[in-house]
Amino acid sequence: MNPRAFIFPSRNLWAIGLGLWASAVALAPSSTAKLALVAPLLLAALFCWTILHPSRWIVTFFFCLLLLPPFPFSVGNSGAHVAPLFAGLGILASIIWAREWRSWSHPLSIAFGVFLLVLLESTALAALYSGWEIALGSLARVILFAIGIFVFIYAYAGPTRHDWNDFRIARLLFWMAVAAALFACVDFQFQLPAPAGYGDQFIWLQEGVFRRAQGLFYEASTLGNFCAFFLVMVVVSLLRSRGQAPCSRPALLFGGLVLSAALVFSYSRGSVINLVVACLVIACLRLRRLNRALLVMLGTLVVAGFALQVALPSFSANYWDRLMGGFGAFWLAPNAALSGRVGHWQVLLDFLAREPWHALLGVGYKTLPYSNFVGSTVVADNTYLELLVETGVVGIGAFLALNALILRTGWRALRSAQPATSFLGEWIFAFWCGQTVQMLSGDLITYWRVLPVYFWVLGAAARQTREAP
Repeated sequence: MNPRAFIFPSRNLWAIGLGLWASAVALAPSSTAKLALVAPLLLAALFCWTILHPSRWIVTFFFCLLLLPPFPFSVGNSGAHVAPLFAGLGILASIIWAREWRSWSHPLSIAFGVFLLVLLESTALAALYSGWEIALGSLARVILFAIGIFVFIYAYAGPTRHDWNDFRIARLLFWMAVAAALFACVDFQFQLPAPAGYGDQFIWLQEGVFRRAQGLFYEASTLGNFCAFFLVMVVVSLLRSRGQAPCSRPALLFGGLVLSAALVFSYSRGSVINLVVACLVIACLRLRRLNRALLVMLGTLVVAGFALQVALPSFSANYWDRLMGGFGAFWLAPNAALSGRVGHWQVLLDFLAREPWHALLGVGYKTLPYSNFVGSTVVADNTYLELLVETGVVGIGAFLALNALILRTGWRALRSAQPATSFLGEWIFAFWCGQTVQMLSGDLITYWRVLPVYFWVLGAAARQTREAP
């Protein structure tokens, strides 16, 4: 079926309708009424523009996902967001362009499907042990995670066009990330009011108490993880020849400075470790091919650190004390160094020791922070331990297999002779190595605002590996 014929069944009918609409706008008595009449047509135009091309919906979806704040409605922890609606638009575009889809056959597709089924099964246990209200919240989080899986499948097997190639989309994503990071810096400097719910994450300086930078996200750790992802892209790009990366070197250096500042203002130590691990992986991959780009990056970091020290001396001293002091005090007082995480982990391990049968299927996905079933509400801040308690050995087994396949897919892509394939593979492989380490200190699979971006890179790398000669 031709999508244009589907959207424009009759030009005469559209002309008549447009004339009637223009008359209604002209006769509307107030500006509010005129706006109410104009908005549906604008939305309809956006709808038609989006689904007439198989790649437009995903760019529009990413724009909403990364650059629009949640609505100030009391829905969930952070308010409602418009991005899932555009994911629904992607499903409609998939139906319209169904004939151009390729085979979904890939080990990652199966692994994602198995893990999603485990999470869905776990919502039944959430209803059994914690009540239907908490189970509905659990189901909502499973659906949000499924959006990222859909983006992976679309990037891997969905229709594509040469005028919207992977480098072009990666370039758009990079500039969206820089814009989001720049807003986060402004948000921290001026302490802008959060548009909806936000995490209670503050720092105490001589000048007062400040909310950690979270930008347009729900909490600071998501921002830090997001910045680390694109900083890995900057590192991978700078170590490549010109033309083998989506952006120019000046653009990468400017974006790297903005992303680094946002990462620092987020105060996310786990994201810093993520970035360090990813950079070490890249260095190991390129031991014989490191060039002066490495010196450029180190020089840029030194300049950024010096500028931070001059502009915000109190913040800089506090940040480095927290970062280095936390590492230094780990062996003496691990619970304090890890912000109380060890105490939370001990509660969960004690629960499994008392009732070991729950280790088989778990107690229900995303119930620990909201239910007293294990004795008290607990924020695990550890993806692996949380999945073990909430989904059992079945869930943690499926998740570990999924991570292994993600790394395997990235590894196969980075070894490709095609520059674009190798770039995407090195990017996702290095970052996901850091991600597996950061998961020890945070529940990263709930970062639904950024996971679709990561999974798009993964899906594009898998698709190009399949298509490479």
